[in-house]
Amino acid sequence: MTAKVAYADVEKGTELPPRSFPLTRGALVRYAGASGDFNPIHWNEDFARKVGLEDVIAHGMLTMASAARVVTDWAGDPGALIDYGVRFTRPVVVPNDEQGALIEVSAKVAAKLDDEARTVRVDLTATSKGQKVLGRAQAVVRLA
Repeated sequence: MTAKVAYADVEKGTELPPRSFPLTRGALVRYAGASGDFNPIHWNEDFARKVGLEDVIAHGMLTMASAARVVTDWAGDPGALIDYGVRFTRPVVVPNDEQGALIEVSAKVAAKLDDEARTVRVDLTATSKGQKVLGRAQAVVRLA
């Protein structure tokens, strides 16, 4: 699979299509099984509250991966993502109800880095309940 976005068609400030990612307790259980991260803060309300959390929280890597999908879907190729980093600023609280939590992600091209390599830096904003959950979220992407 190759990137579908052409480097020549992208400018600084280009906005990527925003996405919303619903997370339910069921999604947390499935992620725990796939990742092997069975920390009780991700499934046990009593334990989460005993350690000072408001409620069960999403896995940080699940939050990070959800945000990265905005970039990989836009680029058209997960392999186009060559560098990605975030700072976790606030946990995503996942209530035990049908709605769960919602991560809302927007992104834009912050810079064209290398014309020869066709790389751009994308800055992402991820929020839940109107509060930022990832800080300094940046991806470097190689475009077609």
